[in-house]
Amino acid sequence: MIEKILLAVSGLGHAEEMLKTLKEIPSIQQAKVTVLHVVPAQSTAAAMTDKWEEGGKILANAIQTLNLDPSQVSSILRQGEPKDVVCQVADEIDADLIIMGSRGLKRLQSILSNSVSQYVFQLSSRPMLLVKDDIYVKRIKRVMVAMDNSDAAKHCLNLALFLLKDIQGGQLILTHITTDLRGKTSEINEIIPDKNSLLAPAVAEAQKYGVPVRCYTSSGKPAEEICRLANELNIDLLLIGSPDRRPSVAKSFVDIDRLVGASLSDYVRVNATCPVLLARTVA
Repeated sequence: MIEKILLAVSGLGHAEEMLKTLKEIPSIQQAKVTVLHVVPAQSTAAAMTDKWEEGGKILANAIQTLNLDPSQVSSILRQGEPKDVVCQVADEIDADLIIMGSRGLKRLQSILSNSVSQYVFQLSSRPMLLVKDDIYVKRIKRVMVAMDNSDAAKHCLNLALFLLKDIQGGQLILTHITTDLRGKTSEINEIIPDKNSLLAPAVAEAQKYGVPVRCYTSSGKPAEEICRLANELNIDLLLIGSPDRRPSVAKSFVDIDRLVGASLSDYVRVNATCPVLLARTVA
């Protein structure tokens, strides 16, 4: 399911460390990796030359840090607008996963600071793994999926099972939040879903793969509760779905809802204390 990975590097953050951690997972070990660095346009030829040299060093350092089999890794150094180039290269190589660092900027900061990761998630339909600069990347054992009835959540479940199926000691954490827009939170309760529960099909799917699973529920504002559960349950990787609500004619336009931070995925991107894998399916 994940055979081609695009790693966008900037010389800062934990993206390379995240990929090294992923490469410890048996189902990912044979995946091909393309490491990309984008050089923004400069005002003078001399400045452009300096940026190209700097970009080459960033790529070389990333390749050295990853220490992968040379047959599994390639590099691309390209000039352009970073957010556009990342999307273009992801399409060119038909990436199954994009990995990027994120500064975790909030709301309008993402627009004002021209957040690359935010725009890439906006414009690409491919799964995207965001690693904030201020988190600690841990070996992946406990993977959490926030479940509802959406196709996007089911897609996340399939990705989680793909990752976990061969991890010794791995565990799937399924969570469901009962919405309380007043913001009143409840206790985090571990449950055993009955056959009519929303989580029951996901549990059955995990059992097919022999993946140990635990289920938790709580109530409150969904985005805040997802982050709270991920923190309190000591999650190593969080997967959330993000249905694409835009009509096909508007795919190239900015989704203001996401950029100003009103969406669940944007809140989690900013506030989660672990790496977040965002997977989109078209509504």
